[in-house]
Amino acid sequence: MNKSELVESISSESGLSKADSQRALDATIDSISKALKKGDTVSLVGFGTFSVKKRAARTGRNPATGETIKIKASKTPSFKAGKGFKDAIK
Repeated sequence: MNKSELVESISSESGLSKADSQRALDATIDSISKALKKGDTVSLVGFGTFSVKKRAARTGRNPATGETIKIKASKTPSFKAGKGFKDAIK
């Protein structure tokens, strides 16, 4: 399922127009992104938790040349599925 199919599904499930569903989905994604950027976590009970994980600096290898390179520390978004979401998929 891609974003346009998700918007269509939201529209049919909620009775909203496709334009309203698009705006709602965009607002949801934007709100989650802003919260993670600030370092907050977003917990949706029954669905899961979005958070930011820190990756330490490390050394790696360039696969083309075999040369050792330094990889900088970074932050990456993470999602942990909640019990209700896991149970719904089983």
